[in-house]
Amino acid sequence: MAGTFKFELVSPERVLMSVDAEQVELPGAEGDFTVLAGHAPVISSLRPGTIHARTKDTKKAIFVKSGFAEVTGSTLTVLAEKAFISDEVDVRQIEEELKATEAALNATKDDEARRHLGLAIEQMKAILAARHKV
Repeated sequence: MAGTFKFELVSPERVLMSVDAEQVELPGAEGDFTVLAGHAPVISSLRPGTIHARTKDTKKAIFVKSGFAEVTGSTLTVLAEKAFISDEVDVRQIEEELKATEAALNATKDDEARRHLGLAIEQMKAILAARHKV
């Protein structure tokens, strides 16, 4: 049996999740990575994407627009600019965030910012498509 570690996801509004996780997959700025109990310490920035958290009883998908992850041997803390648990968020909240992100994409000329905003738009549209199928 795999060990667990404390996983906390914090947004400016509140603590979105605080659980004992078995595995968490993160969209790192330099590429996706998976955290298990006993992971080497690391700090990484996050690109827009989905965090997949697995506990003993559940699996959760969490959209993050950007943020930072800090890993120690026994904890993973994610500080997210914007984040929501995909199957718990109100569809209107996703739609509002999608409109704001599309407006930001249209307003920026920076290539890196455009790439990140494009990824966020892609992820939010996928979440909306999945939610409308339910």
